[in-house]
Amino acid sequence: MASALRQRSARRAVLGTLTGLVLALSGVLAVPASSDDVPGVDEIVKSPNMKHLANLPKQGDFGAVNAYGTDLVFKDRYAVTGNYNGFTVYDIGRPARPKIVSQVSCVGAQNDVSIAGNLLFLSTDAARSDDSCQSAPGKVADASSWEGIKIFDISDVRNPRYVKSVETQCGSHTHTLVPGKGRDRGSVYVYVSSYLLGPGSVGPDCQYPFDQISIVKVPLKAPTSAAVVATPVLFPDGGNPGGGDTSYPTTGCHDITAYPKLNLAAGACMGDGALFDISDPAKPEVITVVRDTANFAFWHSATFNARGDKVVFTDELGGGAGATCNPVVGPNKGANAIYDIVGKGSERKLVFRSYYKISRTNADTENCVAHNGSLIPVKGRDIMVQAWYQGGISVWDFTDSRRPKEIGFFERGPLSTTQSILGGSWSAYYYNGYIYSSDIQKGFDVLDITDRRTDKGKRVRLDLLNVQTQPDYFD
Repeated sequence: MASALRQRSARRAVLGTLTGLVLALSGVLAVPASSDDVPGVDEIVKSPNMKHLANLPKQGDFGAVNAYGTDLVFKDRYAVTGNYNGFTVYDIGRPARPKIVSQVSCVGAQNDVSIAGNLLFLSTDAARSDDSCQSAPGKVADASSWEGIKIFDISDVRNPRYVKSVETQCGSHTHTLVPGKGRDRGSVYVYVSSYLLGPGSVGPDCQYPFDQISIVKVPLKAPTSAAVVATPVLFPDGGNPGGGDTSYPTTGCHDITAYPKLNLAAGACMGDGALFDISDPAKPEVITVVRDTANFAFWHSATFNARGDKVVFTDELGGGAGATCNPVVGPNKGANAIYDIVGKGSERKLVFRSYYKISRTNADTENCVAHNGSLIPVKGRDIMVQAWYQGGISVWDFTDSRRPKEIGFFERGPLSTTQSILGGSWSAYYYNGYIYSSDIQKGFDVLDITDRRTDKGKRVRLDLLNVQTQPDYFD
């Protein structure tokens, strides 16, 4: 999420500036929607096949407006949500009655989360005075400031224990886990994504051009030995220089999704979408790169279909803070783009097929744009659930790459009709038969979709789900 940079000072610029820049680049301005088209403040609207089972509001220090709820990860009967102030562990053994098990205070945007074994990984993408959970804001130009990956032992989910930190260049905006292979099976590789928003270098460890990721190797039984083992440059030619109607220059990746079973990863890298060969987890290689200078402003995230022959890329137009779900912006900007993967081996290409964007008009005070989602595991179909910030949650089918269609939705009305407040669903994921959402302001939501097109997904059970490390659901 580009809007996570609200706390980022010089490196990421002020969020309002970012939003204005992106909207200016795309030649669009959010305009007030008709009041007849938009639900009332906090009013819930949904399709008949969606049921809202539960909501747990943000608690304690995590309840402030600027304590944004972020990403989600699942293990066994637990869900963990990130928050700018730390992370929360929920017991979802009874999905309609989730309970908070523990809450760990550890300030550091964005605090994206993932799990491997008994280890939880937390991203810090804001300069801090040190690597502790009690750190104060630091200065990005100060070499002594810290940002990167924090590692917690969650063997006891009621008392997570901080065990190790690894500093990474330009911090860790997001991260992706790639399991080791062969003799390395006891390790996990952490692909750390971060980026610069412009050509200016920021501090001694974040120099322009920044077309690389940091790879941290973590022995699962000896996490205190975790260390950066590679910093591959993914775009040696500099990547997309920016320009066109919307396109940002490529100066790093926002997010990478791995599909380990297929030795593939898809990178959403600001101005570029990329497909990587990750046969050697420590040495990812670019297979092919695509651009969309007409409609995509900021390549944000990626999702493979189950067969691994399609990728859905998202465009976070407006940095997650803009009101882009309206007729003026239109259906092709701030949307998903569906690409087929054609060819074999090193000759594979990404071929554009269509865009998908929710059709519901949002108010001019509602941040709404394509964001994080996951597959609903229905064999023979390509269906996913996806967060759209204050645009709510959409369940949609892209089995026909050229004709995607929505099959269910859940949405709240705006947080306010008079002022813009950052909110809505950051991540909406499907896990063991239910949809779980981390809402920036409203907290933790649980939903159930009952539909002949998705019901078979309820049969698929997992012990672990890091959405950015896609499992083979049908193995």
